[in-house]
Amino acid sequence: MAEREGATALLQDLIRCDTSNPPGDEAAAIARLAAACRGIGLETEIVGACRERPNLVAKFSADPARRSGRPLLLSCHVDVVPADPARWTHPPFSGHNDGTYLWGRGTIDMKGFAVMALTALGKLVAEKLPITRDVIFVAVSDEEAGTRLGSKWLVEERPDLLGSDPEYVLNEVGGFTVHQGGHRFYPVQVAEKGVAWLRLTLPGTPGHSSLPSSDSAVTRLARAIDAISAAKLPWHPGKEAMDFLLGFARPQGRLAEKIVPLLAHPFLGPRLLPLAIRDPARRNPIEAILRNTATPTCLRGGNSINMLPGSVSVDIDGRLAPGQSAADLIEELHAVLRPVLGNVGELTVLQESEAVSFSTDTPLYREIERTMKSVDPEGHVVPSLIPGFTDSHNYAKLGACCYGFYPLQLPPDLDFAALFHGDDERIPIEGFHWGIETLTEMLVRFLRAG
Repeated sequence: MAEREGATALLQDLIRCDTSNPPGDEAAAIARLAAACRGIGLETEIVGACRERPNLVAKFSADPARRSGRPLLLSCHVDVVPADPARWTHPPFSGHNDGTYLWGRGTIDMKGFAVMALTALGKLVAEKLPITRDVIFVAVSDEEAGTRLGSKWLVEERPDLLGSDPEYVLNEVGGFTVHQGGHRFYPVQVAEKGVAWLRLTLPGTPGHSSLPSSDSAVTRLARAIDAISAAKLPWHPGKEAMDFLLGFARPQGRLAEKIVPLLAHPFLGPRLLPLAIRDPARRNPIEAILRNTATPTCLRGGNSINMLPGSVSVDIDGRLAPGQSAADLIEELHAVLRPVLGNVGELTVLQESEAVSFSTDTPLYREIERTMKSVDPEGHVVPSLIPGFTDSHNYAKLGACCYGFYPLQLPPDLDFAALFHGDDERIPIEGFHWGIETLTEMLVRFLRAG
């Protein structure tokens, strides 16, 4: 009971540190986690490119005589996306506890895992578990804005703190309950889409806005945004997406299993998916892993209400299916934009990273499967591809095999996907405590075995 209360209190402390990114100021949260690490006896170091945006690395070292494997990283980020308090039931940085849920920005994404991983690691240290590899707890800044000051900085500047060549990483987006068709599924992230952040810039003729123009830069931009938002880009169903869909289909019968291969067809797939999954809220995340996507986000333009600007732009959050590149996405967007813009406008790449994928044929993945079967014999572990990105795309550069495994027992009526970057983010307290026990059990089994 004391351990559960301690974990809940630590998560509340972290939530009350406003680490919204932008602007990003993670120092207080990192300091709180560092104190917790030192409290359980871990070797701790705080590093980073600037004082306000630090990263924490803490190590539980294996006895050299027993060490037989490369390091395992337990990775989390402590920055969060901004939250509008006016839209929340409880203030987003209050850590409000209503007895069932703990409310606050970061409870799910992903301060909850920071506490879960550290609590599990504290148990291993307290019990003097004879581990066969070093375990490294990593808490980073700046994940939400692209990882430049966080995991990217660590991988490029201080890989030695990560063991130089870690074998495995446990990270976010996986291990939570998905209720579907009377079954319980536990997706474990083994792949994530790539990133292509783009900027569309459109020229125009400056002038006085008292003389309306149907072809001003702003009007062109409005047409472009409308076209991009309405577009259905080409179908790119890769192996990772199909394995994910098959994992959900098999327990639901032969018909469901037979439908999945048809979804890979470039003509049938886009037409069959709405029939197979009629609920748009459930269908949209599936469709997102079967295409490249492009979402207009930030607008830039004039600075005077009575003047037509000479140039305007929109930033586009592009996500790449495995095997696709920013150049591929730009070509697809040109096909969308030519009918409304002609050859006017320029698409430039702001940031690009390719999709990453990791094998499920590893001792760690098999241990995750065994543990989940022991805690929920009727549940089904499914390898998943996520439409977003995580710090895993940086750790992969060190040769690490990365899995999203953040076990949470969730009730059927909780729209878990809507909590990521959404209003009223909250974590079920009992499900959070269940996750601590599940993660601990999995780590004990794996680290003893090798």
